[in-house]
Amino acid sequence: MLIAKEGFSKVNHGGLGSLLNSIQTLFVGMLRIWSIPIVLMLSVASGFTTYYGLSYFILPWIALIITVAIQSIIVICSLEVAGIHWKANRLRYLSVVLSLLVAISASITFSYFKFYEVSQSESIRINRINSIRKDVDTYLAAILLAKGDILKSQNADLDKATADVSQAYFGTHAQVPPAYKNIVGEGPFWKHYNQRYQVKKTQFDQLDKEFHLLDEHIRTLQTSLNHLTVDTEKNFQMAMTGLQEVQLTFNQLATNVGHTIPQAPILMTYTQFVQGVTPSFAMWSDFSLFAFACAAMVDFFTFLLSYRLETTAPGPLSEQEQELAFECLRQFSEFRINDNDELEMIIEKSDFERARRYSDWSRMFAVGFLLSRGFLRKIDERSVEFAPNLYPIVAKRMAEQLRSIKAQSVSSGNGDSKQVPHE
Repeated sequence: MLIAKEGFSKVNHGGLGSLLNSIQTLFVGMLRIWSIPIVLMLSVASGFTTYYGLSYFILPWIALIITVAIQSIIVICSLEVAGIHWKANRLRYLSVVLSLLVAISASITFSYFKFYEVSQSESIRINRINSIRKDVDTYLAAILLAKGDILKSQNADLDKATADVSQAYFGTHAQVPPAYKNIVGEGPFWKHYNQRYQVKKTQFDQLDKEFHLLDEHIRTLQTSLNHLTVDTEKNFQMAMTGLQEVQLTFNQLATNVGHTIPQAPILMTYTQFVQGVTPSFAMWSDFSLFAFACAAMVDFFTFLLSYRLETTAPGPLSEQEQELAFECLRQFSEFRINDNDELEMIIEKSDFERARRYSDWSRMFAVGFLLSRGFLRKIDERSVEFAPNLYPIVAKRMAEQLRSIKAQSVSSGNGDSKQVPHE
């Protein structure tokens, strides 16, 4: 029972913390490993959009080679930037940053075309529909204006024929011979003008029927245009057929009455209406912030993850590395708790160490090693702070050291007690 309690106590006090630390370390390690395929997938995605836009301007196989080069430069230079310090080699740092900026700019520029096509496809489709509607509405407005002129002219002719018949009946027409002046009745003169009136009225009635038929064609045309977004192919064909019927019907009416015919619009074909967007630099004149943000986001995430892969620790420390780091960190003497609630230590030599010409190579090696692995974070030129993943390592080593000291004291105490009886 006592042994079971001791084992349970060990699990509670030592084993649970070690288990949580192991789980956290494993989780962080898995995230870093998972970052590698994410970077590759982002590079492939960015490469596809870059190739898509670039292939419209140069030969496809050349575009493929350039695309591979661009994505490789982005990943390689991102890793290089993370490993280069500005003060160490300014020329190299600037050259790498410049190469990275050129590659990212080229990638964003040609990726923008694909994202523009995807994001603006619906807007382009709506603009094409509005363009067709505008052209058709302009033509229909011209038809309605001509229709009004025709009806006005025909009404005037019919009114004149009606007046002629009335005047001929009452003998007051200007063309009535003097012998038939003011003679009321349906004489030969009246019959002549009545016949002309009947012809005019028949023509006007027929014209009115044809205009009603034209109105039906216009209504069908407008209905198909209004439903162009629902069933595109069917309604587009109906709209084109309706436009042809309107044009044919009105041209016959206008020709019969001697009226001028308005110019019919030349609309795009169905193939032109549904075709995709061809990438061109004219897309930049109609700038889409959303498309640009999407293109930039992919390359930004590629750069960020590649940069983080180089700057963060690749994995947990081995037992030998933990022992080395603990022993070398013990050689520092100036520690404090900083504003980030982290343990901060001074890494430069103290005045006493400078006076003694103390060699701090081993402990500075440990600092550089832990900085490169992500277990220390640099505050300034003379101080660093502990990263959260370093505390469990130091705590484990301190616990082992305390147990060793306790065991030695117990052992020495037992030795003294055994020597007393012999004395």
